[in-house]
Amino acid sequence: MSAVVIVESPAKAKTINKFLGRGYKVVATYGHIRDLPSKNGSVDVDNGFAMRYVVPKTSSKHVEALTAAVKGADEVLLATDPDREGEAISWHVHEVLEKKKLLKDKTVKRVVFHEITKKAIQDAVANARDMDMDMVNAQQARRALDYLVGFNLSPLLWKKVRRGLSAGRVQSVALRLVCEREEEITAFKPQEYWSITASVAKEGQQRTFDARLAVADGKKLDKFSIADEKRAKSLTAAIADKPLTVTSIEKKQTKRKPAPPFITSTLQQEASRKLGFSAKKTMTVAQKLYEGLEIRNAEGKKEVVGLISYMRTDSVNLANEAIDAIRGLVGERYGNEYLPKSPRKFKSSAKNAQEAHEAIRPTDVARLPEMLADVLERDLLRLYELIWKRTVACQMSEAKIDQVAAQISVDSADPNAPLRLRATGSSVAFPGFMKVYMEGKDEVSAQDKDDDDSETMLPAMDEGETLQNLGVEPKQHFTEPPPRYTEATLVRALESFGIGRPSTYAPTMSTLQDRGYVKLEKRKFYPEDVGMVVNKYLTQHFSKYVDYNFTANLEDDLDAVSRGEREWTPLMESFWKPFIEQIEEKEKTTSKAEVTSEELDENCPECGKPLSLKLGRYGRFKACTGYPECKYTAPFGKEAEEKAAQQSEEPELSDEKCEKCGKPMLIKTGRYGKYLACSGYPDCKNNQPLNKPRDTGVKCPECGKGTFLEKKSRRGKVFYSCSGYPKCKKALWDEPLEQPCPKCGAPFVTVKTTKKRGVEHVCVAEGCDWRETVMGPGELEAQQEAQQQESSDGDKAA
Repeated sequence: MSAVVIVESPAKAKTINKFLGRGYKVVATYGHIRDLPSKNGSVDVDNGFAMRYVVPKTSSKHVEALTAAVKGADEVLLATDPDREGEAISWHVHEVLEKKKLLKDKTVKRVVFHEITKKAIQDAVANARDMDMDMVNAQQARRALDYLVGFNLSPLLWKKVRRGLSAGRVQSVALRLVCEREEEITAFKPQEYWSITASVAKEGQQRTFDARLAVADGKKLDKFSIADEKRAKSLTAAIADKPLTVTSIEKKQTKRKPAPPFITSTLQQEASRKLGFSAKKTMTVAQKLYEGLEIRNAEGKKEVVGLISYMRTDSVNLANEAIDAIRGLVGERYGNEYLPKSPRKFKSSAKNAQEAHEAIRPTDVARLPEMLADVLERDLLRLYELIWKRTVACQMSEAKIDQVAAQISVDSADPNAPLRLRATGSSVAFPGFMKVYMEGKDEVSAQDKDDDDSETMLPAMDEGETLQNLGVEPKQHFTEPPPRYTEATLVRALESFGIGRPSTYAPTMSTLQDRGYVKLEKRKFYPEDVGMVVNKYLTQHFSKYVDYNFTANLEDDLDAVSRGEREWTPLMESFWKPFIEQIEEKEKTTSKAEVTSEELDENCPECGKPLSLKLGRYGRFKACTGYPECKYTAPFGKEAEEKAAQQSEEPELSDEKCEKCGKPMLIKTGRYGKYLACSGYPDCKNNQPLNKPRDTGVKCPECGKGTFLEKKSRRGKVFYSCSGYPKCKKALWDEPLEQPCPKCGAPFVTVKTTKKRGVEHVCVAEGCDWRETVMGPGELEAQQEAQQQESSDGDKAA
């Protein structure tokens, strides 16, 4: 008997193939093999929301491979990912094979596993089940909703704002969060307040500690009690040089519990805080750890194994066998005092969490991070170590923190209006889980940092003891606006509202940037002008559909469909009718000028008429309402004004000649920096990049005409794209080398450089695994050090 096991990715297929014996063949779908065509009408709203799926050209060859593998098999095992999307991919595969009449007299089963280990795979095959159509229908409803929103709201944005824009269920709500935070920051008015801190020491000791004024005139002070400099100086003078006496000592011990193991959202947040990873990078690296990598086992033999459990999950549960293994490791490695009496159980805070799943954890906790240091690339190792530490820590003892607070009176103060200082400190009495792992913190405002109790140690003191007053300092503060969203805090906000699913956060943030709605600078989200305009239009005219509760409730409805509690077509009907009616109404009642213009409380310096704020190709700008009689315009915003100043500089004459008309080329400054422009403009409109891309001379296999040029992405990463762009979009991340592959005969190979393997020549032809080492990792490192030294010597000489 022979069986075909169908998974999504070739890496996953390669790993699983090693765990199954003879008679099994593992093939990959390479993701979705069917999707809705990118044209209107792919969801038939008049026929029960029938979905008109097609197999795209890019999937045709993968379908052919599946077809060939299934023809000679007795059994088909659908082993895609254990979530709704994975269930839907299995269903699509089943539908395609059924249509080809390849499943007659064959057993078809669904196989589900949450980690790629030999035991998990074999258990899953032994416990194969039928397809879960409730999960499939929930995914179909989600896809239909996203399609209908995109294909009806996006064209409206094209008409009312600008071509090329898009709107989406989760995307538009995420944009609203970023824009509303920016509006809060813009409208924020800082408030002044003061604090007064004394530097204090015990008699005869040099070590000092801080004590902050907590009581004045017999009243407890809050943040804004000292509102100005005059009051601050008056209180400072009342404390300066006065003897201090300890009036009371408060001691208490608090316990701190470990954080639960990672789910998708918390992994993305913590990887952002501690490793600087984007959500997209976190999921890419985690995918590799899940699908399997080649390592050495305890016997020193090489094996391919998945290192973590499935990384798209909202459950904080751990399997009992995993908990037993973690507790065994904690007791052996750290001692029984670090082991709680009973295993820790966590409850998910996420709405509708799928508790039958598991949290993200190492597949074998005995596989220590240091054991993988020589075999994993840096980013893979760092993320694995983060997951390992969090998983181990969650089953460790609580940390015990000793906290001390001393009340200190100013001895010569008016007895009717006493002044008291407060000094606080803490120390770790028992580290517990903190010996392994401490959860990161998001950015806080300056005043929150000022208001935090000091975690320094205080010296031993007794009530009635006199202390040295070494100086008093008043300090001015201003309240600050809330911080802009980072990827970590935006994910947390979306999760707290119950918006989206674990798999949606990374692509949502990528889409916002790709559409030009937001930019990510210094790891913070800033809304672009077009993003602010789109958000304003959606919140004013489609407030229901970008409402946090509406979007979250829709997620609840989809969860109910996946549990079999609701039918998906009535859900679609309840959404569709009011939505399309509102689209049709707004198409008639809103104009582009109304959406993209905003009146300003400012007059034109040339004609005196009011100015308005308009949205142009490069963002918002000021324009006279007297247009076309008055054509006055001005940049809007500090950044735009700086760019305008740069662009207004006199262009510099270059040594280049225009290849079209022969006139000199000028060096000008544009939106993306400096470029060459023909001095014969407007008769000749030839523009060229200032630094022309290097031609590798390697012919593009896609179009057969162009050659690969070395270019840089907007983020500065080097890549190689066909000179025939935009007609040919073939691109490579690694440099092509005009040398045929000795194994498959492909016309060229690429030069790949990594810390783990050094410099290699690698064939990029699909299905070919040829690679050749050119320079080992040690040799590469030595060469890089020599180059750095040479550069350093050159700098010193200069």
